Amino acid sequence: MAKSMTAFGRAVGTWGGKKYTIEIKSVNARYFDCTVKYPRQYGFIEEPVKAYIQERGVLRGKIDVTITVDVIEQEGVVVNLDSALAASYIDALRHLAEQFNLRDDIAASRVAQFRDIFTITKPEENLEAEWEAIRSVLSEALDAFLVMREREGARLAADAELKLVNIESIAAEIARLSSAEIATYAPRLAERIKQLLADSNIEINEQRILTEAAIFADKASIDEELVRLASHITAFRQIIAEEGAVGRKLDFLTQEINREVNTVGSKSQNTKIAHLVVDMKSEIEKIREQVQNLE
Repeated sequence: MAKSMTAFGRAVGTWGGKKYTIEIKSVNARYFDCTVKYPRQYGFIEEPVKAYIQERGVLRGKIDVTITVDVIEQEGVVVNLDSALAASYIDALRHLAEQFNLRDDIAASRVAQFRDIFTITKPEENLEAEWEAIRSVLSEALDAFLVMREREGARLAADAELKLVNIESIAAEIARLSSAEIATYAPRLAERIKQLLADSNIEINEQRILTEAAIFADKASIDEELVRLASHITAFRQIIAEEGAVGRKLDFLTQEINREVNTVGSKSQNTKIAHLVVDMKSEIEKIREQVQNLE
């Protein structure tokens, strides 16, 4: 199934007193290009995030992953007081008040301003466990992301199918007009020669007219181009239904379809066929734009 390279996914989860918010968005790109934005202390998750996204089947696209971490509860954090240092500060403050005849207004809040009397002890970080928590949220975001890719890919495939049907319809009309043009060429050529030689005694060579008509039919025939065009359209439908990255194959095939249509246009001198070729090229260009959105 064809997948679009344009999608978005978001998920939120909590673990160890922290809230993780992960957003994934992607746009078109020729290759897999993933950028991960995260808090400074979370550098250890960048490569695992990229690897996990590829493991989930994302093969192409410019992908931006934003991970934010909010601390909602400090679990296991202990604040320790250096009593000896605090006592030294208090003694110094009292001595200051006595020596300079100051008001002795020592309070706990004032002593607490000396930050070095406190030490904070945090539990040892379990990076492996935290990565598993982040991966769980990432997986949920990827689920939404992949659903959107598949849904958008199905829409693009359906739109391409409508345009392929239009191209087939136009090709059938071109085939009919081309056959009619070739079939009537010999009589038209004979009539034109008769008009030119109406006032002369030159005899018309019927065999030569038939030969010229055969040469014209060979040069103007577009049967091979139309057969190849039909074959390319069949291949397009088969490829777009395949699993995996099909965008590049379809892009190449669209170029081949356009080449056959150009040849049809260059061979024909019929004005109606020329207009129909323009219509086909317009549909092909729309398909090409859609294909470039596919992985």
